[in-house]
Amino acid sequence: MFSLNNVFYVQAVLGTLANIFLLFFYTIIILCHRSKPMDLISCQLTFIHIIMVITGWDIFTADMFDLLNIENDIICKATSYLNRAMRGLSISITCLLSVFQAVMISPNTSLLAKFKHKLKKYMIYSFFYFWSFNLLFIINRIFYTGAYTNVSDTNQVKVTKYCSLFPMNNIINGLASTIVTLRDVFLVGVMLSTSTYMVIILFRHQRQCKHLHSKSQLRASPEKRATQTILLLVVFFVVLYWVDFIMSFRTFHLWMYDPVMLTVQKFVLNAYPTITPLIQIISDNRIITMLKNMQKVCHQICKKV
Repeated sequence: MFSLNNVFYVQAVLGTLANIFLLFFYTIIILCHRSKPMDLISCQLTFIHIIMVITGWDIFTADMFDLLNIENDIICKATSYLNRAMRGLSISITCLLSVFQAVMISPNTSLLAKFKHKLKKYMIYSFFYFWSFNLLFIINRIFYTGAYTNVSDTNQVKVTKYCSLFPMNNIINGLASTIVTLRDVFLVGVMLSTSTYMVIILFRHQRQCKHLHSKSQLRASPEKRATQTILLLVVFFVVLYWVDFIMSFRTFHLWMYDPVMLTVQKFVLNAYPTITPLIQIISDNRIITMLKNMQKVCHQICKKV
């Protein structure tokens, strides 16, 4: 168990630090430079992932809240609510990222081209809608989550070391589950559709480049690299999402408590917000250039010292 906790701590710390670095980078770009519409979305996604990672592990949040002397019941309600709300926002903003990138790379002759000049306007509306829906809809989680008690296991499902999920009213549970499932299926469907569209666009562009230019001129453009990164994130998200969905259905709908399954589910759920910033950092030339410049400055300072 000690070694398993270490793995969880490494995942939590790595995900938090990578996302904080990325949030700092996007904030500087947005405030001090000419940012792209995708930077605003990526900045939102990074902030969401920071909260997801922090609230995703009870070993991480318990230690933090113990220092603040906060009761377990408040910890459970706060972390459960925030984690589920951020999970909904993560799928929503990832879908938004995929849709907007598809619009950005669409040819000027396509139907999507007319939306290009209004991207920022639609983006603000989308942010407001997604945040409002996910924060308000998941509020029922507060009433059905609390500190773990010694009551019979038939009356609660122990989801973390300290927290339990209590039975909901069948009508409320069914309605909430149906809405969440429909939302997720719709957003995943949109992501897969836009991803297919982007793959087709990239394939056509590649064929045109091979026909018009020599191989030495076929270096990937920034738009192509950004599109490939988003495609990778979408595929990675969809795979992890369905794994998490199957595990969640088994635990929360069939009401079957399995500590091993819950541990695996938490690891899977936190894999996306942990690995996403690493993929973005590696694939963004602006970040690589900034890190190289920082390395040069540090090297020059060391020489002077």
